[in-house]
Amino acid sequence: MQNSFDEKILEEAHSWMEEGQSVVLATVIQTWGSSPRPIGSRMIVSEQGNFSGSVSGGCVESAVAQECMSLLKDKNSHKTLDFKVSNENAWEVGLACGGEIAIFLEKIN
Repeated sequence: MQNSFDEKILEEAHSWMEEGQSVVLATVIQTWGSSPRPIGSRMIVSEQGNFSGSVSGGCVESAVAQECMSLLKDKNSHKTLDFKVSNENAWEVGLACGGEIAIFLEKIN
């Protein structure tokens, strides 16, 4: 089954890369409990701070976008983010509803 939403995101990432921008792909790899987006949901973030797609919503998505921007400046090519209700900043990032989410970030070429 083909997902047109994912195709749109990847086409947009390709377009940004053709413009010479670096891009990070964020993918939901694990969820538990209440989660706004299912496993496999994607978001891209460009070095200019543009983004497309969705991996969560609200403050979590803002935190993911910031981590993507940091990864672009880092020598590493990937990292995993975990947001859990047990984290001391669960309220701050919007997971106070009891869910957990893991998101894999990777620079794409």
